[in-house]
Parts: sequence; C-alpha cells; structure tokens
Amino acid sequence: MDNSMDTLQTYIQSFGYDWLSNVLLITGASLLVWIVWKIVYGRLEALTKHTRLVWDDLLLKAVKAPVSVLIWLWPATVSIGLILTSHTKADTSWLSKVDLILVISTFIWISLRLIHNVEEYILAQKKRDETTVQAIAKVARLFFIVIGLLTGMQALGLSLSGLLTFGGVGGLVVGLAAKDLLSNFFGGMMIYFDRPFKVGDWIRSPDRNIEGTVERIGWRMTIIRTFDKRPLYVPNSVFSNIVVENPSRMLNRRIHETIGLRYDDGEKVESIVNEVRTMLENHKDIDAKQTLMVNFDAFGPSSLNFFIYTFTKTVNWARYHEVKQDVLLNIMEIIKRNDADIAYPTQTLKLEPASLHASQDQSSLIVK
Repeated sequence: MDNSMDTLQTYIQSFGYDWLSNVLLITGASLLVWIVWKIVYGRLEALTKHTRLVWDDLLLKAVKAPVSVLIWLWPATVSIGLILTSHTKADTSWLSKVDLILVISTFIWISLRLIHNVEEYILAQKKRDETTVQAIAKVARLFFIVIGLLTGMQALGLSLSGLLTFGGVGGLVVGLAAKDLLSNFFGGMMIYFDRPFKVGDWIRSPDRNIEGTVERIGWRMTIIRTFDKRPLYVPNSVFSNIVVENPSRMLNRRIHETIGLRYDDGEKVESIVNEVRTMLENHKDIDAKQTLMVNFDAFGPSSLNFFIYTFTKTVNWARYHEVKQDVLLNIMEIIKRNDADIAYPTQTLKLEPASLHASQDQSSLIVK
C-alpha cells in the first residue's frame, strides 16, 4: 500500500502541474469513475431484477453507498498527500494507513448493510421466528465489527498478542466495573438461546409486577408493552432470577365455573348435570380431548352447587370469552328447560312456638 501510494503521487506529479491542478485532476477523475459506477450499477440493477434470486439484489443494495463513498474518499487521500508534499516537508506515509483503514471500513460497512438487508427480507417473509433472526443478525454484526477492529488495529501497527495480553488483565478490571452490564448481556444471550419467550409473546411473572407483550429483545434490556400501552424496560439479568410465565404458548384456555341451584330443585340436579356434560361434549368450540368434568360438588349455604371444568379450542383472549359466554348461556337454558332456577343467597328463619309466645308476652309487658 505504501509503494502504491508513492507511485501514484509520483506519477501525478510527473505531469508538471502545480498542486491545485493535480487536485482538480484527481477530483475530475473521481467524478468520472463515479459516473461510470452509477452506469454500471444501473445495468446491474436491471439485470438482477430479471433473476429469480433475491440475494443478488440484497448484495447490490449493500455495496451501492459504500462503493460510492470509497470512490470519493480514496482519491481524496491522494489529494491531501499532494497538498502536504507541496507545502510542507511532513511525512505523508501515514496516509497509506488511512487508505487501508478506509478499505477495511468499507468492507465492514458493506457487511453490516448486507446483514441488515437479509434480516429485513427474512422478517418480511414471516416464515422464520423473529427473535431467532434478530439474534443471528446481532451475532453476525458483532463478529464483523470485532474482525474489522482487530484488522484495523493490526494495520495501525498494534501488536495483537500484546493487545490480547493487556485485554486479559484489562478485561478483569472492566468486568468488575461493568458487572451489571455484562450480566444483562449474558441474560440477553440466555433469552436468545433458551427462548423462554420471543417478540410478540404475552408474558408475565408472578415474582415481579411484569406483564405485557414483548416488543423488543435487546442486548441490555427487553421492552415489554403493558396492557395499558405503557412501555416497560426490563434489564435482561432480571429474567435469570425470576419465574416467567408465557401464556402465549398455552394449548387451550380453561373454563372453570361453579353454578348453584335452588334446594327446591334437588331432584333435578342429576338430570341438569348430565345435560350440561352432553352439551359440552358436543360443543364445537370445546376441546373434548382435554379434561372435561361436570359434577355435583357441594351443599352450599343457599344452593346445591355443581361445577364445570373444561377447555376451549381457541387460545385467543377475545374468542375465549365469546365461547365462555355461549357455554354459560346454554347452561342457563338447560336449567330453565328443567323447570329449575339458579339460586341466589337466601336465609330461612325458624321460630319455635314457645319462643314466639315468650317474645309476645315480653312485648306486652313492655307495652304496659
């Protein structure tokens, strides 16, 4: 890289022009190359639109801006070298390292843009789990950034072995100072790999006041939208120490209700219970393969209680309540059809004749 930069500067200076003319010449050449690149890009874009592959479109979009920037910035370093050489006697060998850093940065930029395009394309297809796709994309970005940083440090003349040795000692110090940050990072990794929940899931924790829909899982925190539409920012390390319930992954929703009949309808209880059980077994929205129980349960203070225990086929919250309403209305109809009624709280007072006469006598004495 050093020899190529010196050769290029020497070749440009051989024209005998002053530094301003050389800079204008380089700028004009950059403009010409940029126009050629735009034409070539347009042709390539037209060709990729006629192919069935999507990856060539994603790659072409990824290189568009970085290549355009490189076309302008790389000759600009040559111009800076010519200006410094013409006005000062400063050493311009450092510009070659700038060019190398520029090339490395361009490669990283293209890689990050390509990862972003691929991530957006896969998420738009809605055929893959969103959390998994985002996790792979983040790991890929981190990989290319680390590789780019290490390559750039080596290009600047830094010893990687010494850097790694220093990093071992410095990493311990940083780890102690940033303990919470690292615990959140590894907590996020745990969520990505264990997958107790994903973006879009409804989660809640009986240990903490956490309940809502997961909007985003970041490296440091998870954003949960509560049911009153407020954002809740939870550090990822919290999920390592609490129990998390994921109702979104339930297979069925349960209906568990207790219905009370009047004591006057005692002889009709068995018939009503049997009809309710038959109704549930034939209901189109009840999963008869799951536990289904309808039984006379208890003698209540003012009612004969029987319970229903069954599961709906749907897990949708709104649809579940529609099914539950239909089940309860059918139960009411069955009770009415058997000339029975649902009990309401009542209290019977029984007065003995002796106590009644005693109270009457006491009342008459008080009146006298």
